[in-house]
Amino acid sequence: MSWLDGDDDLEDDFEDYDESAIRTRPNPKANRPRTKRRPAHEDAEIGRVLGVDRGRYSVLLDEDSPTERMITAARARELRRNPIVTGDRARVVGDLSGEDGTLGRIVGIVDRTSLLRRSADDTDQVERVIVANADQMLIVVAAADPEPRERLVDRYLVAALDAGIRPLLVVTKTDLADPAHFLSHFDGLDLTVFTSAQDVMPIDEIGSALVGHSTVFVGHSGVGKSTLVNALVPTAGRATGHVNQVTGRGRHTSSSTVSLRYQGPSGNGWVIDTPGVRSFGLGHVKPENILAAFTELAEIAENCPRGCTHLADAPDCALIEAAERGELSDTGRARLDSLQRLLQTFADKAEQATGR
Repeated sequence: MSWLDGDDDLEDDFEDYDESAIRTRPNPKANRPRTKRRPAHEDAEIGRVLGVDRGRYSVLLDEDSPTERMITAARARELRRNPIVTGDRARVVGDLSGEDGTLGRIVGIVDRTSLLRRSADDTDQVERVIVANADQMLIVVAAADPEPRERLVDRYLVAALDAGIRPLLVVTKTDLADPAHFLSHFDGLDLTVFTSAQDVMPIDEIGSALVGHSTVFVGHSGVGKSTLVNALVPTAGRATGHVNQVTGRGRHTSSSTVSLRYQGPSGNGWVIDTPGVRSFGLGHVKPENILAAFTELAEIAENCPRGCTHLADAPDCALIEAAERGELSDTGRARLDSLQRLLQTFADKAEQATGR
C-alpha cells in the first residue's frame, strides 16, 4: 500500500498549484506578441527627396510655400529592402521642424511616375536605380575632348524612352569641333538639340526647357555636365574636372545624385545631377521596347511579320528590305545598324541564359 493512498488532505494542498494559473509571456523578448501590422502613419507629410548621404536623406517639405523647409530623415525599418532615391516623394513622420539635430523618419514612398535605371552591363540583371519621377533626360555630350560616342547616346535614348522620359540633347565644346556629322546620326528623331561653346552657353534656352519639369542630367565623364549645372544653378557648387590627355577619359567629379532647384525668368524646375558614367547597361530593358527609341524605323517595322527580331538575319524583315531597296538614307542605315547592335546584345544574352 502506498503511503499516499486514502490521504485526501494532500490533494487539497496542491489545488492552488493548478497549471492553468501560471502566467506565460507570449514572446520571450517582448511584453506582447510580434505582429506584421504597421502603423498607418495618417499624420505623415509628403516631401521631395533631394539627396542621400550615408543613410541620411534630405527631404524638402511644403515645397513652394511660406513654410518650406529642409529636414533630415532616416529610413524606417520596414523599408530596408526598398530603394529610396533622389526624386522620390516620401512620407515622413517624427520631428519635421528642420532644426539642427532633428531627425525625421521615412515610412513610405508615394507611387512613382517614372523610374530611370541602368545596369553595369547588358548581361547584368541587377538594376541600379538612378532617379525617380523625372519626366525629362538631358543628355550631355562633347563635340570633342572627349570624342562623342553615338552608341552611348543611343543607350541613353533607349533607357529614357523605356522609362517614359522625354530626351533632350546638349552638345558642349562646339568651339573645338563641328558636331554636324555627329548630330546627323540622330536625324529623324524627335529630339531637341542645344549646342554650347566655351564663350556661348545657351543658358536661357536650356533653362526654358527645364521650367515645370524634373530633368535628370546624364553624360560621359569630362563632357562639361557639372559646368553646365553650375551655370544653370549658381548655388550648386558641383565639382568640375578635366580630361586626361593620355587616355582621353574624363575624371569623375560628381560622386552622388542630387536634386537642385532651377530658378529662371520664366519659372522654376528641378535639375537632377548624376555622376558621370562611361557605360550604360540595358540589362533591365525589354528588347521589344528598344525599337521605340528609333522613331523613324519603328514606323517601317510595323510591316514586319509578328515576332520579327529585326536582326541582320531576320527573314522578311521590313527594315532590312527597305535598306536593300535603298529606301533608307545614310543616316537611316546607320540608325538601323545601331538598333541591330543593341538587339544582338539581347539575343546573345538570351542564348547564354538557355545554355546554347
